[in-house]
Amino acid sequence: MTSLKTVSLAATAFVTMTGQAIAADNQALLEQINQYSANSSTAQVNSIFQLSDVSPSDWAFDALRNLVENYNCIVGYPDGTYRGNRPLSRYEFAAGLNACLQQIERLITSGSSEVTAEDLAALRRLVNEFEAELATLGARVDDLEGRVEFLEDHQFSTTTKLVGEVSFNVSDAFGDGVDDAQTVFQDKVRLMLVTSFTGKDRLYTRLSAGNSGPSFTGQYDTLGSGFVPRTQEGRFSYDGERDNDVTIDRLHYAFPVGDSTTVTAMAILGAHHFYADTFNTGLEAGGGSNGALSRFGERNPIYRLGIGTSTTGIGIKHDFNDVFQLSAGYLATNGSDPSEGEGLFNGTYSAMAQLAIKPSDKFKFGVNYVRGYATDSSDFAYGGTGTGWANNLNNSGMGMAVNNVETNSFGGQVQWDVTDKISLRGWVGYTDAKFDEGEADIWTWAGILALPDLGKPGNMGAIIVGSEPYATNLEIGGSTPRGFTDDMPLHIEGLYKYQLSKNISITPGVIWLINPNQNEDNEDIIIGTIRTTFSF
Repeated sequence: MTSLKTVSLAATAFVTMTGQAIAADNQALLEQINQYSANSSTAQVNSIFQLSDVSPSDWAFDALRNLVENYNCIVGYPDGTYRGNRPLSRYEFAAGLNACLQQIERLITSGSSEVTAEDLAALRRLVNEFEAELATLGARVDDLEGRVEFLEDHQFSTTTKLVGEVSFNVSDAFGDGVDDAQTVFQDKVRLMLVTSFTGKDRLYTRLSAGNSGPSFTGQYDTLGSGFVPRTQEGRFSYDGERDNDVTIDRLHYAFPVGDSTTVTAMAILGAHHFYADTFNTGLEAGGGSNGALSRFGERNPIYRLGIGTSTTGIGIKHDFNDVFQLSAGYLATNGSDPSEGEGLFNGTYSAMAQLAIKPSDKFKFGVNYVRGYATDSSDFAYGGTGTGWANNLNNSGMGMAVNNVETNSFGGQVQWDVTDKISLRGWVGYTDAKFDEGEADIWTWAGILALPDLGKPGNMGAIIVGSEPYATNLEIGGSTPRGFTDDMPLHIEGLYKYQLSKNISITPGVIWLINPNQNEDNEDIIIGTIRTTFSF
């Protein structure tokens, strides 16, 4: 027979499991009550030994075991813990007492003989002691249930969350080859539906619109001779869309396989950075308006090989432990096209493998290898970064076609968070390109000083210095193309994102291109912008 002391100790031990101050937070109170409820099947404890942090040496072990075995009204946390060392308020105590009362009422209603007179007497005393709290609890629960019912009736979806981002951008460019560029006011809109069917998977459906086009690249035929392909340097991270036409530009489904592996299936806009770490926290924004100003500033350009709206593919990420992570993926640029020479396996593709190593919370680095093939040079590009020669590998003015481009690319990335407010990042990438008519070496590198929370939490300052992809040792048909030079171009970018509020930021910044289109005879180009981003 259970004594009054046992019931009191059990009630006390029962409610100490919570760490939330329900009296201060109505929503937390409702969650607490729901968790304590004996109707909860997900966390119901049928044996005291199911609680990983409760042992026979604990002072309340016998009391807890009696509650579990006699009344089955103990509910643990989803991770199998009880958390009995945490403090509790009188309202929390009342919530736990109420859960046990409901279970005892069920036993009495069913005619069970397990409820003893001594237990009932002890519970009457506890009910009298906590009469005020139980009454308040009931009123607050009724109020909260009414609010929850209203929200459920008016919510967007029980499985889907809407995430949005809108940016206004005022920009201009100055320098040789862009003298005719005008000041522009452009926009970018993203609305993404994030759906979960199991709580661990994610279906991403994104709608995008904008009017920036390929930012200022149309101005960059710096020699104006028709023999020099236009450069992709300095393009904004958020550019691309035209005429504010709304399109579905991302459709991905990510789901876990076991505890350590995640698979990402990409039906639209497949890219390696969607499943693999790019070692540039805060500046990597996936083409959005909350990170670096330029596409180059987001990540090593070799992650962009094979990227495109029509690209389909799959990526896998596996965590061996807290230190080692392996990622691998396959992209088909025209994977949805059933035409001859296209599809998943007969057209242009890009396959990547990456090993990421994180020795500590402050330091991580990775190495990756990308194997690519493009049926012709129109399918070979670094996703809107780099010089014209690095992207096209040909000279359209000479009438030469570049076909069957085979590439082997190697990259290394690092991120060292020296302190919470100083972070050093960088990368290097090399591509060995061979094709029917010739070959080329393509290089890229960058060093980044990032300053998170500069001025106040949420802000971000950054200086990015590097070379966007540029070609060297380029030969076509056994000779160097007319107009080709292999001077190292430099990209210098400075930005400061100031967080006006939780949902609004303003980012002024400058992009300075030295030796644009890998030619030191070309005058420097300076691009200035002020970006305002609304997130919700």
